[in-house]
Amino acid sequence: MVVYSSYGSVYIQSVGNSEKIPLYPKATKTYEGTKILGVCRSSCYFSMYLGFYLTFLFCGALIFSILEAPGENALRINLETARQKFLAAYPVVTDQALEDLISEIVKANNRGVSAIRNATGEPNWSFGQSLFFSSTVVTTIGYGHVTPLSRTGKIFCILYAMVGIPMTLVLLSALVERLLIPTIWLLQWLNSRLGHLYQPFNIRILHLLIIVAILVGFFLLVPAAAFASIEPEWDYLDSFYYCFISLTTIGLGDYIPGDSADQPYRPLYKIITTCYLFLGITVMMLTLAVFYDIPQLNLGLLFTTNEDTSSEKVRLASAGLGLQYGAGTFSPQNDENGHRQVVRVRSRRDDSPSPEDPTPKDIRLP
Repeated sequence: MVVYSSYGSVYIQSVGNSEKIPLYPKATKTYEGTKILGVCRSSCYFSMYLGFYLTFLFCGALIFSILEAPGENALRINLETARQKFLAAYPVVTDQALEDLISEIVKANNRGVSAIRNATGEPNWSFGQSLFFSSTVVTTIGYGHVTPLSRTGKIFCILYAMVGIPMTLVLLSALVERLLIPTIWLLQWLNSRLGHLYQPFNIRILHLLIIVAILVGFFLLVPAAAFASIEPEWDYLDSFYYCFISLTTIGLGDYIPGDSADQPYRPLYKIITTCYLFLGITVMMLTLAVFYDIPQLNLGLLFTTNEDTSSEKVRLASAGLGLQYGAGTFSPQNDENGHRQVVRVRSRRDDSPSPEDPTPKDIRLP
């Protein structure tokens, strides 16, 4: 078998056979769906959504600037006032010496080392703290309050994330698949009780609202109350803000549980928080899976050309030589390797088994 290319097309030619089989069949079918202003509907919707998304980003930047700029300016003024008062109270200290001290404090604080009370708190790299840091890396939360200081630690963090992030995605996906089973049971129960009163779409919306209520109640409101009671400097809004930012894997790092001075049982507190983050992210993914499973709410379906996609899948599947769509590999099948394709069909002719017979016929294709 010889594989060669010609004018951008890839072909396969068997030795001793002059027939050329295209490895990647060309899509020759033109778009036959609805067009808007001469453009296919999906592309038009995508362009409109892209424009709306950019406008959304610009509006967000403008609103954040309007809301946060006054507070930042007031904080700058207060900081400069405190600086001048310190220099006036301690004239022996020069302005450059104070500047150097502040720079060292800021640099250490950016690396997760606090100068409060002469940094007598628990070290950042105890087992509990390290476990919390590892969980923020593999879940892509990445608070950024504690970072590796050594070059060896940075290299290991890169390698650890390269392996840990895919493993975490596999774990979370497996957990979501298992949680979908009782979720589907709940949907079936709702259909059995309300199917004669409401449309299927309305029942699925009710089902989604129940899942969202579980997420908000047990993984946002209740944990926020717990954090507000444990953290001395957090109110309920700060705690709810931390829970939402963490479970959505935004991880701004402005609020970190267990970093207050004299925090009792800090390692245990960090481990419990790590478990909460894993469970919360899993339920968040479950909620998104239920949401996107409702076609009327899945906006991504507006941007896909279903006819072209389906025809291309059929074309790739029927191209011969065992080419499988989405597999990413080419596995030829011939008479020598002994592989056979089994197609199970159900015949309903008079000389065939009745529809109640659960045993299908096996037809083996060479």
